[in-house]
Amino acid sequence: MDAGSVDAVIVAAGTSTRMAGRDKLAAPLLGRPLLAWTLEAMASATVVGRLVVVTAPERVSELAAQPWMRARDARVVPGGARRQESVAAGVAATTSRVVLVHDGARPLVSPALVDAVAVAASSEGAAIPVVPVAETLKRVADGRVGETVDRAGLAAAQTPQGARRTLLERAWARFAPGGPREFTDEAALLEAAGFPVAAVPGEATNLKVTLPEDLARAEALLAARLGPVRVGHGADEHPFGPESGLALGGIVIEGAPRLRGHSDGDAVLHAVADALLGAAGLGDLGRLFPAGDPATRGIASGELLRAVVGRVSEGGWRVLSLDVTIRAARPRLGGARLSAMRDAIAALAGLPPGSVEVKASSGNLIGFEGAGRGIAATAVATIQRG
Repeated sequence: MDAGSVDAVIVAAGTSTRMAGRDKLAAPLLGRPLLAWTLEAMASATVVGRLVVVTAPERVSELAAQPWMRARDARVVPGGARRQESVAAGVAATTSRVVLVHDGARPLVSPALVDAVAVAASSEGAAIPVVPVAETLKRVADGRVGETVDRAGLAAAQTPQGARRTLLERAWARFAPGGPREFTDEAALLEAAGFPVAAVPGEATNLKVTLPEDLARAEALLAARLGPVRVGHGADEHPFGPESGLALGGIVIEGAPRLRGHSDGDAVLHAVADALLGAAGLGDLGRLFPAGDPATRGIASGELLRAVVGRVSEGGWRVLSLDVTIRAARPRLGGARLSAMRDAIAALAGLPPGSVEVKASSGNLIGFEGAGRGIAATAVATIQRG
């Protein structure tokens, strides 16, 4: 199949009823939402060109605004009350000859499996990945074992499930998505309509997160797949200058004195940049952007941090989390300003806000920051290969 010739529908409209009140698709895995990992896995497949995410109607705007969603240029559409209605809504937003349908709660699917299902669906009409049932099966009623079920020929179905668009449309013409009959997956629908479905060997690691304990398993598998974690520490401090308009943590506090420096003096972003560079073994901010360079005089430190994040990414590292502490007697940094800094830093680093922490210490300080003559900041960055 040609690269990028298949559209993939990711179903993310469920209610996580077995997750003890947690939204499993928003649950963090290694600092990123589970659904973000699922999108990345599907987008990494050679055949996948376009992603369509189906979610609850009230969450469309929120999900579409996520940086990791925009980075994949994914389209977000509202789903229905049942899975089959959500799948139909997602497929309606696609245009490819073959369509893949994948559970949003399966973040560990490999690109190779996605490609294999798409190729089989193109040639056979429809295909799904399956894994053999390893455990002995029992039929149970009223708390008692009734009989042992012969597991010969039995397999557990996974996603993505692929089919030619025309077969899905013909199946829906017979069994409307909003009709009385309910189907647990696309294969069941196609079987009921009389269309054969090919079986492709699935993957034991293609875990579907269903229960709270599945999150820990998925995170462990991701960590093992991605490789080592490294931690870097950064620190910076600047005295106040004569100008006003304090650039700090990616925001500007009007009326507060500006920090003196070659750039805009944002000590917080400088500390974050140095922490990232140190973790990746890429030197420090001063070597990357020398203070004597006229090209960077007065530059917004956000541009410097974006460049650093790009260098880290080019080096094969992914930013997982950032932890920042600001030491300043003035100005007062309340919760609203610290939250705004957190959001600004998260956007610059390409992280969800929950993966960034910004704290401030204003009491019992010593040195020039305690005397109110400047601001100091420290940062810890955690990155991972991959």
